[in-house]
Amino acid sequence: MNGLIKLELTRALRNRKFLFFSVVYPSALFLLIAGNADSTAEVDGTGLTVPTYMMVSMASFGALTAVLMGNSERIAKERESGWVRQLRLTTLPGRGYVLAKTASAAVVSLPSIVIVFVVAAAVKHVRLDAWQWLALTGAIWAGSLVFAALGVAIGYLASGDAVRPITMITYFGLSMLGGLWMPATTFPDWLQNIAKWLPTHAYAALGQAIEQSRAPHARDIAILAVFFVLFAGGAAWLYRKDTLKA
Repeated sequence: MNGLIKLELTRALRNRKFLFFSVVYPSALFLLIAGNADSTAEVDGTGLTVPTYMMVSMASFGALTAVLMGNSERIAKERESGWVRQLRLTTLPGRGYVLAKTASAAVVSLPSIVIVFVVAAAVKHVRLDAWQWLALTGAIWAGSLVFAALGVAIGYLASGDAVRPITMITYFGLSMLGGLWMPATTFPDWLQNIAKWLPTHAYAALGQAIEQSRAPHARDIAILAVFFVLFAGGAAWLYRKDTLKA
């Protein structure tokens, strides 16, 4: 399995388009959204400045990009090309393939998180305590596993031509409705009521809680846990179904 993880990492690091969207794109969006914002202006209802709020949102968005976009399309294409079928003929267990995909995506997601933090600190002078930087990195990185599981599920659900539109609709829908591109507090009340139950909203809320020096809300943790179980369970069921078809 270690050999497959190294192979997946090498392939991901050689994919310049993937690296741009997962590593550079979130930082560029942060500069576009928060670059001209008043560094002292606060987002309503949060007590956080616009740059501080958007830093967590864009770091979460970057990790989401790496684990969701990376996993879903690659898995669907490998199923179509017969690569997954070939791996089943080896001694590699099924969980090893899924773990290798998740591990490679998680490794690529870490630089996207760190680069957003560096840009926010250097350009918008975001300042936090050392423990907050470390806790933010760990929380956003660990939380991305929820969406890594979703990426695996989509990869086994859709085939080559269908996987990209399904992934893009899911990706942009979760990002926008979850408040990663703009504060959910700016949404109409009915849309805010929807957003607060989405995993992306709960995901960003973990980082915002750390920035506010408080414990995350139990509801946000519960929402992420429930969605992780649903996505991971769906991925496992679709994997077994795909195995029986082969």
